Amino acid sequence: MWTRIGTIVLAGVAMTSLPSALCAQAAPQSGMAQSAPASAAAPASPRDFSGVWNMHASPAQRKFLGSTYTAQPPDMTAWGNEKYMSYKPSNGPRTHSLTETDDPVLKLCLPPGTPRIYLQPFPFQIVMTPKEMIMIFEYDHTIRQIFMDGRPHPEDVTPTYMGNSIGKWDGDTLVVDTVGFNERTWLDRDGHPHSDQLHVVERFHKTDAENLVDDITIEDPKALVKPWKTQLNFQLKPGWDIMELACTDNVDFVNFEK
Repeated sequence: MWTRIGTIVLAGVAMTSLPSALCAQAAPQSGMAQSAPASAAAPASPRDFSGVWNMHASPAQRKFLGSTYTAQPPDMTAWGNEKYMSYKPSNGPRTHSLTETDDPVLKLCLPPGTPRIYLQPFPFQIVMTPKEMIMIFEYDHTIRQIFMDGRPHPEDVTPTYMGNSIGKWDGDTLVVDTVGFNERTWLDRDGHPHSDQLHVVERFHKTDAENLVDDITIEDPKALVKPWKTQLNFQLKPGWDIMELACTDNVDFVNFEK
């Protein structure tokens, strides 16, 4: 964070030193042709999500968004509720100590999965190409590929933590469909479970040049009675870079309670 703040401060200092130098060069000499004024930078395309983004919670969301997606928990099936009650999360209404928790992220350093990765309190970077959108998460440098070249999901998709994601444009909204999950992750930090039938649909769109909205629908007929819906908001951070963060460097989470 100091690196990010320092970058912003230094940038501000540099900007304050520019006007006097620019004024000295502003007046053209007599008899010299004046160059045409530089054109303003073109506004960013609504389909260009490139850059570093950080979660921006509304005042109402701040009460719960550190560990889950909505103020009210999802409606779970009997299977889902049994799984949920068997887990020992370190967040939410059934908080356990870090010595007791069986959270797979905290105890085993497993990838958080989709969409839980958004609840990790770290930024991510989006890189866009004509064929895919790549999300580089600062947390454990997790990579997510969203293929946009028209391919379907593989018929024999290999179950993974982040799932298999394909995207297509609906106007200026990118609709991302993700399937093919293993069962080794939780939906959130509260311990809500999912099965290998998990299906996540996201609708990304920009409300302006610096704000990105992700409308998320979580479906899992084995774990959830009905789809669980939420909306996440992210702000562009032009002065930020993604840093290195390795979960294994912080494996002894028990020290955080001392």
